[in-house]
Amino acid sequence: MPCGYDGKLVFVEGDINKGLPAFNIVGMANKTINEAKERVRSAIINSGFSFPARKITINLAPADFLKDGSWLDLPIALSILVLSKQLLPSDMNRRLFVGELSLNGDLRAVKGIINIIELAKKSGFYEVFLPIDNLPQAVLIKDMKVYGARNLKELVCTLITGQNNLKSTDDVKITKTDQKTGFLNTLDHVKGQKLAKRAMQIAVAGHHNLLISGPPGAGKTMLAKVAANLLPELTTEEIIEVTKIYSMAGLATSGVITRRPFRNPHHTASIISIIGGGVSALPGEISLAHKGILFLDELPEYPRAVLEALRQPLEDKTITVSRAGKKNSYPADFMLIATMNPCPCGFLGDKNHECKCTEVQIQNYHKKLSGPLMDRIDMNITVEQVNNEDLMAQVTAKNSEHIVVKNTITEAISRQKSRFKKNGVYNSSLSSYQISTLLKLSPAAEMLLKSASESLSLSARSYFKTIRVARTIADLEGCEIIEGPHIAEALSFRKRT
Repeated sequence: MPCGYDGKLVFVEGDINKGLPAFNIVGMANKTINEAKERVRSAIINSGFSFPARKITINLAPADFLKDGSWLDLPIALSILVLSKQLLPSDMNRRLFVGELSLNGDLRAVKGIINIIELAKKSGFYEVFLPIDNLPQAVLIKDMKVYGARNLKELVCTLITGQNNLKSTDDVKITKTDQKTGFLNTLDHVKGQKLAKRAMQIAVAGHHNLLISGPPGAGKTMLAKVAANLLPELTTEEIIEVTKIYSMAGLATSGVITRRPFRNPHHTASIISIIGGGVSALPGEISLAHKGILFLDELPEYPRAVLEALRQPLEDKTITVSRAGKKNSYPADFMLIATMNPCPCGFLGDKNHECKCTEVQIQNYHKKLSGPLMDRIDMNITVEQVNNEDLMAQVTAKNSEHIVVKNTITEAISRQKSRFKKNGVYNSSLSSYQISTLLKLSPAAEMLLKSASESLSLSARSYFKTIRVARTIADLEGCEIIEGPHIAEALSFRKRT
């Protein structure tokens, strides 16, 4: 059964004895599994098999951790059929069964199927039988015999006769899950904002965290959503990772996630919904944004506890959710894009509107974002209102800025892949040791960085983040060595204090 980002093997043992008819399940089973007794009983009878009128005990081993979910319906039913000699014990050898049963014996898809198949492969099982609706996700795991059954009767007949006519992963093509992203805009739809577009290009190319500040209506939210269309396609490994998380969260049980996630939680979201947790320690928004974008609109409006909880996953690219009896770790390698107003009313520094906020209100507004959190944001930009002439400018397909920028980003990512010899590794994720061993700065760049570090009192984190951003700028220009202008541009994206 799924257990966090990985799985845990559960053996279903059965015993049948004389006595008053009874059906008991032991082994730290929660309410969902205890209710399986009625589902299993009805499914067996309605599938044309007999349910023994004897004392039946099902044990879920190992018994020292809590089992939950409907994954064990099918193996429990098969255990009873073995106990009543309607199936042979040999029919179960080196085979793993998983699935939820309906009252009429149909098999329903379960979540976390990729975790289950990966565990079966590691544990030495040579065949996996599961609900047919789970097959599209099972296709992602190679070198494993996986079969899908429509109902209990079809599966049992296959086991009895030995003639396997069930649909397998060889007969299934990858089915894309319909992701209602809500962002169809491209850079061509963004009028003016040359600095913001440049910053977005750098941020996406190097997977850098970005904070956009500006008055209402300046296009901050549109810029953030455009970034989703600039991201490269998911690799095969990344598709498995992302789909695995969505399947575990119950957001995709039959399809495959093939597009990079774009998560946009509201500022009223709780810390558990963002970080993950709950009774079952499920993944939160930061894990659902893995290999994609986490967009936080109006950043200061989020609770302080939520923002501070982002500090560790922003640095470590992973999150461990601990609850009573549960401790699950999930990947959280996301790109953070956040927006904010310059003040509570939003018009500080606006030429066309007067700011009505007091100095104290402005200070308290900015204090909502702590120094350690801001230190983890690689790039900061300020946008202004777009003038009317730029708003009316027309763009044709022949001079599409979006296509040119996306091609440049793709080339920059290719250079990173070649340099680091690994997919999915961006400049933003380099450690200080990797920076000192893999990246080269020209003498002029080193001198400029040293001078800026002293005059701006850069922290060690800010120092290395400046180099990472400069390396991305150099990649966009096709330069092997970081030059002075690259450092200068990277420094221009620092937060002014």
